[in-house]
Amino acid sequence: MKAVRLLAAVILLATVSAVPASGGAGAAAPYQRISGEGSSWSANFLDAMRVNVKQFGITIDYNPSGSTAGRKSFLNGTVDFSASDIPFVFEPEDGSAPENPAPGSYAYMPITAGGTAFMYNLKINGKQVTNLRLSGENVTKIFTGVITQWNDPAIVADNPGLTMPAKKVVPVIRSDGSGATAQLTKWMIAKHGGLWDAYCQKSGRAPACGYTSFYPSIPGFIAQSGDLGIAGYVSQGFAEGAVGYVNYSYALGVGFPVVKLLNEAGFYTEPTPQNVAVSLLKAGINTDESNPSTYLTQQLEGVYNDSDPRSYQLSSYSYLILPTAIGGQFNEAKGRTLAEFSYYSMCQGQQQSASLGYSPMPINLVQASFDQITKIPGAEVQNINIANCKNPTFDPDGSNKLADTAPQPQPCDQLGTLQCPDGTAGAAGIPTAVNPSAQAPAGGTTDGGATPGATPGATPGATPGATPGATPGATPGATPGATPGATPSGATTGGAITGGAAVVDASGAVTGIDTDGDGAADVACDPELGNCDLETAAGGGVATGGLTGAPQAIGQQVPTTLSQSSNWGGSLVLLMLVIALTIGLIVGPALAWRYFQGKPT
Repeated sequence: MKAVRLLAAVILLATVSAVPASGGAGAAAPYQRISGEGSSWSANFLDAMRVNVKQFGITIDYNPSGSTAGRKSFLNGTVDFSASDIPFVFEPEDGSAPENPAPGSYAYMPITAGGTAFMYNLKINGKQVTNLRLSGENVTKIFTGVITQWNDPAIVADNPGLTMPAKKVVPVIRSDGSGATAQLTKWMIAKHGGLWDAYCQKSGRAPACGYTSFYPSIPGFIAQSGDLGIAGYVSQGFAEGAVGYVNYSYALGVGFPVVKLLNEAGFYTEPTPQNVAVSLLKAGINTDESNPSTYLTQQLEGVYNDSDPRSYQLSSYSYLILPTAIGGQFNEAKGRTLAEFSYYSMCQGQQQSASLGYSPMPINLVQASFDQITKIPGAEVQNINIANCKNPTFDPDGSNKLADTAPQPQPCDQLGTLQCPDGTAGAAGIPTAVNPSAQAPAGGTTDGGATPGATPGATPGATPGATPGATPGATPGATPGATPGATPSGATTGGAITGGAAVVDASGAVTGIDTDGDGAADVACDPELGNCDLETAAGGGVATGGLTGAPQAIGQQVPTTLSQSSNWGGSLVLLMLVIALTIGLIVGPALAWRYFQGKPT
């Protein structure tokens, strides 16, 4: 019996030692699952961040239901955070009810920047047009029902190189409450208020003719929910003649072009990350910390009237609305998770912005956002050296590197008799031939006016990693509605995957990375987590990075110092139990033999 008791004690000791101490020194509590709702304009960026942080045990649910719905759910306490392209509306101009968040219950954190683009589906003689140009006045006339045909003389004047077809213009607008709609109507009112007022009267919305999140519709307009709905409709074969407004990333994702918009300097530009960075240098940012209802919010009149040739008039920021008080379903445990997610998105995450079609946050807003994160109940404050963020916009002298290096537009992008053939956005590599009379003299326009060192003939500010003319979902990280992975652009070098096209399945999930251009996955990826198998490529890796410590540039492998959840503890328990059972199987028979050998017969 003594030997049996000894065996039991050995097994018990091994089993107990396998159980991790609960709440002991150094033990990290698991992250709480949190939820958010709101902007579809910024959803592609947020989805990429959600995929990236899963490797750290953080799960974020996000519903891109539109900015208005997101703010409403935040006020009702049914989500932990919201994303919105505009702040809370205290004095609505469209007759809707005012939003009255409790004082001291929220803070704004600019999360990403980008351009509201006009994605279109237009053909001339059966071939897709990829280089369409429009003035702001003509865009407004389209979205107020004044221009109804693509061969309208006003559009012809914008496009001297194209023989515009006698095709009906089909404006596609948002059916839901949208911050993008609010930004668009604000811009139209500021630049072409008379056209908007007349449309408001015609639509029956008068006298509430101010800017609105709910676009008034008239016969001939198509309404779709979210950026994904608009991009999905415009990209269909039956939708020839359609034009809608979406974040630039959605056009990249479905391989479609966007309008080059005429700016104050007389150049037609697209909302590339570089052009957006240039434009937002003129955004007014409220820096009065004493008023949380306006702190870090933007004023865009300076952007609308920017005289820089590279500027894009509909450039703006989108915000996370962070809780600063416990309430509803939100608690301090969730606050810890939200703070970690926010730190990641503002530092490491900004490195991925350009490949997704967004523009990274400038250094002043990243620093201000760190201060906003500390207001979240339960936040574990991180002392981050801002210089280590390696954000593409950061320059040692404090200037915006992305804006400083943005290429100048080509002379054929200037208002006049010439027109560039270059495609835009998702169709960047697919030129549209222009009429001989609009062609520049040989050697005189493709690289003239470009920033020194720019690739001759390249589309100014083309988005890194965008796959020209790619099928839906083929552009790295930009598939509308899918959870974009962290696939950066470039080539496989130095033991880290810094490039290649995403390989997606029928649902749009990233299943691998094609690094050699043959269309097959050379690196396998987990469709749910977005993590890639490092063993399938020679020394391969993916840009991951931690939520704390020194962040890294895309493609650079840096160990993470993020506190992990309890997943490792569960694995340790299982390992120790296996060891205990193994000891029992080895020692047990010997002890039993000795016991029975010594027992009288």
